[in-house]
Amino acid sequence: MTPASRAQPASSTATPHSRIRAGVGGWTFEPWRSNFFPPGLPHSRELEYASRRLSTIEVNGTYYGTLKPASFRKWHDETPDNFVFSLKASRYATNRRVLAEAGESIQRFTESGISELGGKLGPIVWQFMPGKVFEAGDFEAFLALLPKQVDGRALRHVVDVRNESFMSPDYLALARRYKVATVFTDADKFPSFADLTGDFAYARLMMSDGGLETGYEDSALDAWAERAKLWAAGDAPADLPALEDVPSHGKPRDVFVYFINGAKERAPAAAMAFLSRLGFTPADQA
Repeated sequence: MTPASRAQPASSTATPHSRIRAGVGGWTFEPWRSNFFPPGLPHSRELEYASRRLSTIEVNGTYYGTLKPASFRKWHDETPDNFVFSLKASRYATNRRVLAEAGESIQRFTESGISELGGKLGPIVWQFMPGKVFEAGDFEAFLALLPKQVDGRALRHVVDVRNESFMSPDYLALARRYKVATVFTDADKFPSFADLTGDFAYARLMMSDGGLETGYEDSALDAWAERAKLWAAGDAPADLPALEDVPSHGKPRDVFVYFINGAKERAPAAAMAFLSRLGFTPADQA
């Protein structure tokens, strides 16, 4: 089976809530073996289990090293048909002084076998260090290097910019010109602006509280579910910080929400509680 013939994600269906996906970062974390995974579950089956209770996972391992095509193929085969992975791209492409020189690293990552995920290949996250300052010319050169497809499969890109210099109309215009989305985070330590720059929304929620069973208060999860519904319907939440006026009545869009940091031990419970507010049914209960 070729990558192009693999199943497409369910986010293409017409109902707005089916466009919203939520999950966590990775699937290997020791504390989850006492509060998420069943006792005695073999480590080799943790992805299989997690993917049937969440609808997406952001992979961090691809940030640190190059994986083999067989790894992506294995992930594809272990997960339900409508599951999606987002992949954090190689740090060698983003952690450099001159981004315009990242072409070889970008190519090495995108041609490393990620297309083996087929329809389960979600957004690619290009994460920048907090010290990386926005320089329009160099950043545009980087965006111009991002490929639109690999092995015949369209790629979706999102940038995680972590310096306040990116809170600029010039940045927004540039990202929109290249149709690249921007991560929104609720973390105090990184700039938080919810201006939409691509055709999908991507939120990394990093303020979970270890003292709460689901990481976030019920009211906070309710609010995030409502914001996700607005994004999916083509609108935008008015209660999040933004540099420009909030647009409304745009085209429906896919939404990715990750409970990714803070009290990480609570991340699966937070994601599942969020998904329950959208009527999500775990794959093994459907």
